[in-house]
Amino acid sequence: MLKKIMMGSAALSLALLAGCGDKPPVKEEMVITKVDASTVERNPTKNAYFGDLHVHTKNSFDAFIVGTRTNADDAYRFAQGQAIDNGAGKSISLSGPPLDFYGVTDHGEYMGVIAAMRDKKNPISKSATAKSIFGLTAGGFQQRREAFIKIGTTIVTGEEIDDIYDRDFIDSAWAENVAAAEKNNQPGKFTTFAAYEFTAMEIIGEIVDNVGALNLHRNVVFRDEAPKRLFSTLDSTNPEDLWTWMNSERAAGRDVLAIPHNSNGSNGQMFDIAMTDGRNFTRDYAVNRIKNEPIIEISQVKGTSETHPLLSPRDEWADHELYDVLIGSPVKSEIKTGSFARQSLGRGLDIEEKLGANPYEFGFIGSTDDHVSASSVSEKDFFGKFSSDLDLKIRKSVPPDGKKTWDASADDEDLVTATSQYAAAGLAGVWAEANTREDIFDAMAAKESFATSGPRIRVRFFAGDYETDMLSAGDMVEQAYARGVPMGGRVEADEGSPDFIVWAMRDANSVPLQRAQIVKVTSSGEMVYDVACADGSPPDTATHRCADNGASVDLSTCDTSGDGAVELKTVWQDPDWQSGQAASYYVRVLENPKCRWSTWDAVRNGTPPSPKMHATLQDRAWSSPIWVK
Repeated sequence: MLKKIMMGSAALSLALLAGCGDKPPVKEEMVITKVDASTVERNPTKNAYFGDLHVHTKNSFDAFIVGTRTNADDAYRFAQGQAIDNGAGKSISLSGPPLDFYGVTDHGEYMGVIAAMRDKKNPISKSATAKSIFGLTAGGFQQRREAFIKIGTTIVTGEEIDDIYDRDFIDSAWAENVAAAEKNNQPGKFTTFAAYEFTAMEIIGEIVDNVGALNLHRNVVFRDEAPKRLFSTLDSTNPEDLWTWMNSERAAGRDVLAIPHNSNGSNGQMFDIAMTDGRNFTRDYAVNRIKNEPIIEISQVKGTSETHPLLSPRDEWADHELYDVLIGSPVKSEIKTGSFARQSLGRGLDIEEKLGANPYEFGFIGSTDDHVSASSVSEKDFFGKFSSDLDLKIRKSVPPDGKKTWDASADDEDLVTATSQYAAAGLAGVWAEANTREDIFDAMAAKESFATSGPRIRVRFFAGDYETDMLSAGDMVEQAYARGVPMGGRVEADEGSPDFIVWAMRDANSVPLQRAQIVKVTSSGEMVYDVACADGSPPDTATHRCADNGASVDLSTCDTSGDGAVELKTVWQDPDWQSGQAASYYVRVLENPKCRWSTWDAVRNGTPPSPKMHATLQDRAWSSPIWVK
């Protein structure tokens, strides 16, 4: 229902707002050495860089109200390996080595305003809205709750609240985030981007019906220079108006792209077959959309948007980290083609056949959408999305009330927060010549990008004219570029299938790789092929599946066993090639099974895993597609 939609997980902490402390975490001083980007060492065959382009700080409406007090500087410290406070007095730090790039994406709507409402030194704190929540005469929990609902509702409707919608102050909060990105950017070592979230949502029915809202969010990322004023849903809730603004920014010399996320909560609206006003697509619309949105976020804390078992019944791995409610709502989402990346790739091919342009020729990245200034990507050390998510009662990963076994009458999952459905995910990967803003942004714009569900799995994907003996050549990558295209590219083919090179490398801090697959999508269907197996044997020619490698997990300890690969590498041709048929192909790499975060909780608690959650999972990586015509 709408009142719950706008509050989401934040509703859990509203009762504590009046007493939330603002004591900042202890900070280590970080010495930042500025380097001229032109002097950075470059690799013509490109390196894999990992980052997160979806992180919220105290400047986001829904982060501050649940206790987050860290800012963009803190977020960048976290990404470089320092510990920060999660907003509930707990120290959190990054799992694994420092990230290569990071982007703080606070909600553009009311950016910084909620924090200012509680700051007695700020004029916004004197507003009627602020006093109704934080003032001495505030009328208790219910009044505070209604005031926050009102604020959240305007983000959906685009009708701002006059007494707190201070554009000059919002500009200053945006400038603060941009300045932090400038301060922390270190070409060749650590890249930061000025970015924010455009929080568009589509109402189901009328507001008074309290039915729900659909997710149409985008993260907006600038290549380098950022404007002084951002464009939010309080300017327009229509994504097409966002693209018009982005085009004007690009014309002014500020390159920018938008990244849709959580299409899994859009009831098919994110990748629809109609424009915002309901009219059929035009070619201009298709061209404009893919120019502004060349990549999408396929994996994050609120689930994976690759596909769904109901849409891909022959894909045995289609049920990875599904989030089945509308965001912040108890309403179950509808499983539709336009909600998931795989089926939307096929839809795009059909649109291209009719219009000569493909609005859904997108690449993939992952990110987290964490609201504590930090990326929570480890199953073993998962600290959740909000500051409250370390509470085992909220996680629902252990039996309630100190019990040692699961009772069938245990409390049902809270579908408003759906914390138990949160995933330790994901990360964005790119192949770029150097770790600079220009190189990483350009890699994303060219779709030479990939996604992971948390581990730092590296995956390369090429299509062209290749031979198997190239795989052992010292200049394999040079040949792959010279004789074909990388992920994100297009190839022309007629008489026979192109040759595809697949190369995946494990994360040394995670479990070994089990298999590499190619997913083929056409306008009429899909097929999943295993193409490289952990033991080096070829997949079965009839089933296109690797033999079971015997990998397993001990659920009492989370110890893993079984064979696996450090790398998987092959040259593959499509055995079902049809001349003249347009198709897109992407790689999916699967690790061996391991414990999900909820099972780690149970092991540490000395109790069985929750029967309502997957006990294990197979983390994975996805390449951006290659299109063949």
